[in-house]
Amino acid sequence: MRLIIGLFLLAVSLVAVAAPDGTALYASHCAACHGDKGGGGVGVPLSLPSFLDSVDDRFLAISIRYGRPGRVMPAFSALSDAQTNAIVAFIRSWSKQPAPVYASTPVSGDAQHGKALFATRCAGCHGASGEGGRGTGITLSRHRDQPIIAPALNNSGFLRAATDAMIKHTLQFGRKGSPMRSFLEQGLSERDIDDLVSYVRSFESKDPVKAADKTGELATITVDSPYSIEETVENLKQAIISQNFVLIRSDTLEHGLVEKAQENQQQVILHFCNFRFLYEALAVDPRVGIFLPCRVTVTEQGGKVTISTLNPPYLSHLFNNSDLDEYCRRMRAVYLEIMEEATL
Repeated sequence: MRLIIGLFLLAVSLVAVAAPDGTALYASHCAACHGDKGGGGVGVPLSLPSFLDSVDDRFLAISIRYGRPGRVMPAFSALSDAQTNAIVAFIRSWSKQPAPVYASTPVSGDAQHGKALFATRCAGCHGASGEGGRGTGITLSRHRDQPIIAPALNNSGFLRAATDAMIKHTLQFGRKGSPMRSFLEQGLSERDIDDLVSYVRSFESKDPVKAADKTGELATITVDSPYSIEETVENLKQAIISQNFVLIRSDTLEHGLVEKAQENQQQVILHFCNFRFLYEALAVDPRVGIFLPCRVTVTEQGGKVTISTLNPPYLSHLFNNSDLDEYCRRMRAVYLEIMEEATL
């Protein structure tokens, strides 16, 4: 009997150990953007009562699994169903209300009329083509179009996660605590709202966010220099200034890592910045600070001098923010112009 009881307790303990910890999973995967308590940050606030009371668990689970392609929200495809459900349960614990349940039946409406309504009622926040508001999350120190940014409705991740019934409920009752107001209170009829839902659903056939093929992008940009390392460094300094960038400093690559006398003088790194460009890029996505300010490295090996730097477009896809891609392309153009000018 004791053996049976012991085996039972062991089985229970193993199940308990194996059960995913939603609190820990949220802390490691979600809190950095959505806040420890779901209050928002780079990501939208999740603990907002009107949000939790209007989204079902299916919406949360699919959003976690597939993210928002081209936006800041990544896809956590490596999480198991059990881990995803544990995070959903943790998020749901912020509400005293049970999760809503929506029918999967499509809403039938006039998409063309919905398009006209969208232009006058929705585009101001969600963008003319449903691309979403500019910026991310809630207002911190950076400029945002709204205190809480309107999501991209033409996004494949959103459309995959949201049922027609959920979209209709949001349009009918709005989201208290956000700029989203009830359309019923604004005078629209249920039929008008059905038309809007049909138009939003029509975005599925023309999703503008396509996964960019990054296979052609190299991790670094490398240019050979016909000059000595000393001449190349000086040429780079002049080229940096000519591009309206400020040279912050130049050091050996090993500076601070080894004793000064042991630093390799054939490996030099230059740090520079255009502060207006930096501010604009940080406003689009603060995580871009990971590879700003700009840096180029000059090395000499076997009499060959090489200039190299990280390739910004190669890095930009890691951030899942299509607005950032343009800044990364501009950064690459600046790097190429500086390197070309320094090696002419």
